[in-house]
Amino acid sequence: MADEVINNSESDCCCAAVLVTAAQQQSALPKRRRRWNAQLVVGLVIVIIAGVTALAAPLISPFDPDAQQLIDRLQAPSSAHWAGTDNFGRDVLSRLFWGGRISLAVGLLSMIIAVSMGVLVGSAAGFFGGYVDAILMRLTELVMVFPTFFLLILIVATFGSSVPVLIFMIGFTSWPVGARIIRGEVLKINAREYILAANALGMKNSRIIIRHILPNIVSVIIISATIRVGINILIEAGLSFLGLGVQPPDPSWGNMVASGAAYLSRAWWLVAVPGGAIFATVLAFNLMGEGLRDLLDPRRGKGRAL
Repeated sequence: MADEVINNSESDCCCAAVLVTAAQQQSALPKRRRRWNAQLVVGLVIVIIAGVTALAAPLISPFDPDAQQLIDRLQAPSSAHWAGTDNFGRDVLSRLFWGGRISLAVGLLSMIIAVSMGVLVGSAAGFFGGYVDAILMRLTELVMVFPTFFLLILIVATFGSSVPVLIFMIGFTSWPVGARIIRGEVLKINAREYILAANALGMKNSRIIIRHILPNIVSVIIISATIRVGINILIEAGLSFLGLGVQPPDPSWGNMVASGAAYLSRAWWLVAVPGGAIFATVLAFNLMGEGLRDLLDPRRGKGRAL
């Protein structure tokens, strides 16, 4: 009898230990997610600051971004010019705010084009399969064969470097990666039971895609979109640095870095200020993408916590 009591007590202790461990793991999961989602908060705050300063540039800019004061050229940051002046005496901070309007617009609008084309091509290829999948994937691979940056240089050099051309061309050349990701997700969803049941009931393809496919890939689309904005901002900055992007006197962060590179040894702020804006904004969109991935994919967060 005593041995039985001891055994029961040991089993109760083991069960209690297991329950406590499970409770600790469950309580640790929200804490882990909250800590990782700090990436999302930090990225979102930086993006909001960049967006607000760009939209409010006409109201908060201390000077006209194109006003030249040659007597004040290459002045270091001071109380009069918080970010210094450039080689024409223009206020760098004012040009930073106005340049953000162009750089962010190019990044966001080209992202919309790229994501729209990626969703259209990827969902059609994954859902219909067969010849549709083969044709669309060969088209995707054809676009991916050409190095994107050099293809953009060729296109911009041929058709000009206006802002609308930049937006369209960056968006048109950056959709294949997203299309392949979307295709893979649609292929997985297309094999599930409720999709097979919808097909067996004779539901229209358009209805299945809109009601069952797209809602299940929204998280992938959102994550891809946030990361794509940062990449497109970098592409625009690179083209502007080479003189093939936004043309002076219109400011963008890329051409501000390009024009300040010649004076780097004398006026470091001409490169550091716009370069820092590019770095912070791209990092913020990447942090948002990472945070959204952990937030919208509970399996990923759970796996890390355990």
